Amino acid sequence: MKLHLKAHLVVGALLVSIATALLPAISAPANADNPPRKILSGWIPYYSIKTSLPAAINNADLIREVMPFWYTLKFNGKTQSTVVTDLYSPANPSVPMAQTVGALRNAGLALIPTITDGTEKDVLAGLLAKPAARTQIVQAITNMVITNNFDGVDLDFEGFAFVDSNKTWPKTAPLWTALVKELSAALHAQKKILSVSTPYVLDPKGAQKGYYVYAWAAIAPYIDRLRIMTYDYSVAKVGPIGPITWAERTVQYAVTVMSASKVYVGIPGYGRDWVTAVSGVCPANVASVIKGGAKAATFVMRDAQNLAASYGVTPTFDEKFGEMTFSYQKVYNGTTAGGLATSCTASRTAWYQDAKSYALRAELVNKYRLGGLAAWTIGMEEPLALEGVRNVAKAIAPDQVAASISIDKTSIEYGDPINISGTFSIKDKTPLSNLAIRIEGKSLGDSTWRLLTNATTDVSGKFSKPLLIGKVTAIRAFSEGTWERGEGISNEISISMSRLIFISAPASVKKGETLTVSGSIRPRSAGTFIQLEKLSAGKWQPFGTIVTTDTQGGFSLPITATSKGVLTLRVSAAAEAQWPIASTEPFSILIRSIGSSELVK
Repeated sequence: MKLHLKAHLVVGALLVSIATALLPAISAPANADNPPRKILSGWIPYYSIKTSLPAAINNADLIREVMPFWYTLKFNGKTQSTVVTDLYSPANPSVPMAQTVGALRNAGLALIPTITDGTEKDVLAGLLAKPAARTQIVQAITNMVITNNFDGVDLDFEGFAFVDSNKTWPKTAPLWTALVKELSAALHAQKKILSVSTPYVLDPKGAQKGYYVYAWAAIAPYIDRLRIMTYDYSVAKVGPIGPITWAERTVQYAVTVMSASKVYVGIPGYGRDWVTAVSGVCPANVASVIKGGAKAATFVMRDAQNLAASYGVTPTFDEKFGEMTFSYQKVYNGTTAGGLATSCTASRTAWYQDAKSYALRAELVNKYRLGGLAAWTIGMEEPLALEGVRNVAKAIAPDQVAASISIDKTSIEYGDPINISGTFSIKDKTPLSNLAIRIEGKSLGDSTWRLLTNATTDVSGKFSKPLLIGKVTAIRAFSEGTWERGEGISNEISISMSRLIFISAPASVKKGETLTVSGSIRPRSAGTFIQLEKLSAGKWQPFGTIVTTDTQGGFSLPITATSKGVLTLRVSAAAEAQWPIASTEPFSILIRSIGSSELVK
């Protein structure tokens, strides 16, 4: 399955190095007036950044999220702990990870990096059997996600299926489920996504069950994505990479145990080329690989047509399997181990998927209302393949939602209510009635929008809602997308706010007495600098010492009345990250002569 392919492609990295020449041919994003449904996701391996990264960015109109294939889980025998190992940085010393991450984020793509199982046979399953070790794995993965501010993580633990014996599966399945459950809780607490990528699983009631160790029904409540590796159907024997009927069977089972929106169908960007027969004696340098039953060669999809043309054959589309295939003969000349001239002719057959194949699998997304497709890997495909996906994605594109809001006041004092109103409709102006709306806010330092309140549109698609906010905030209205309708995201409106200062001061004091101006600020906060100011010659001047508020926002400003007359004062709170400078209205204190019988209250 994918595990074997990944290792093979690392060795064959030269095959993907030609992408620079092909990049101009990659399709530009569709017209923004008619955007396709974002049904494509895919992997970006650490060893093919030069091809996968531009392909993802150039097709961002189709892609909501990508899975950087950059990490593996290793077991450290000395510390008896698991660690998440970065594979990207050693492979790309001249292209820092931050640069690649920034390019993907600038293209509007969510990043859900994949972690593979890099442990030896039976090691990970053994660790999962120990609660403490399982918790440590959860912490290591969660820390990696949080530290890098990724949008989630994708687990690609193929060792259970392809390294461990299938006799271990009944014992491993509940341990795997326990890991998924614990990791889900940790990630969801941080509002992160949990994705898993697994080989196919079939209905357990049938004769063929697939790789049931991955326990889809058991993990369904805890995961956000299931990416099915519907490829590598034929590895040791000649045949299609991922027959369409086989792919549909595993999808049909998946949607019975979880929401269809969680399910993603795998699409391969590679093909395989098998030796089916050999005549003659092959040269010594190829004799071990040019023979019946030898491991198939692997090629990337975009090279398929040239490979076929170089041998004078034309690929044909197999309707049953939904894939392309061609056969040809190749002559190998050289010498035997003894140095004698020799020659052999190999009959070879290749299978791969093309634009039509991709479109057929995209139709499964439409038929079952799936989350989308998952490409191994982005950048391997021929230029027209993603056009096949794009055509389907545009045909099933959700209605675009138009949303707008207005707010009665954009500059307020702390504690003042505001009223937000808005309208939601689809592009042709049809109102969206009874639509659940989230009114969301984002303040300085927030990385995500937070819920402020909920509202529901009326029959005309409008809503109105009073709202209290506690700090300077940008506000928007948001509605969740459905299969028929895209997300609704309104314009953003920033609300400026000034804090309140409450004071208590005497109306009069005798000359020479010490008086105190006390008060508090709202919202209450500690450590805010407070300054008393005096009006002098028409200008406000600092008066007395600066103090800071206590934990309740309180303060006391002692001053001494040095001369008789009227003091005109105000109290100001210094500007802070969330707050502008705030000042009270001016107030006056009468300073009386010593011994004066005058009383002012």
